[in-house]
Amino acid sequence: MDQSSIMEILHARLGDRIDEFILPPPVFELMHAELLDFDPDSGQLKIRFPVLEQYLNPYGVMQGGMVAAAVDNTLGPLSMLVAPPNVTRTLDMKFSQPVNLDLENIIVEAKLLERAGRRLKFSAEVRDQSGRLLARARALHWILEMEQGNL
Repeated sequence: MDQSSIMEILHARLGDRIDEFILPPPVFELMHAELLDFDPDSGQLKIRFPVLEQYLNPYGVMQGGMVAAAVDNTLGPLSMLVAPPNVTRTLDMKFSQPVNLDLENIIVEAKLLERAGRRLKFSAEVRDQSGRLLARARALHWILEMEQGNL
């Protein structure tokens, strides 16, 4: 599924309110995010991010906050694709392996785990191109307003 298909889904979901949002968000473009796959049936989104020198910490690996930003740049779009407008309440990260420049890219796959009232629970995994797990995340999002027919 390409970016234009994603925009069609967002337009259908948001209707006239789509102009209230900056899509895609500037930070998504700043991080050179590349959509790989979206499965609306399973509520999963996969995005690739380059590992850039400007993301490195003093140890020469991608700063944890930049890895978390990649996760957030996957969870955010997924949350807009599967639910009414919502915000991140908590984002918990667990780092397993360092992300260095040799990896060139990381792939973040996020999944909607549960929707209960105004709460959305997500998980995400960060992997390298060979599938090695680099980090995991869990997030709780809060739907901003109740929309008839969407809850």
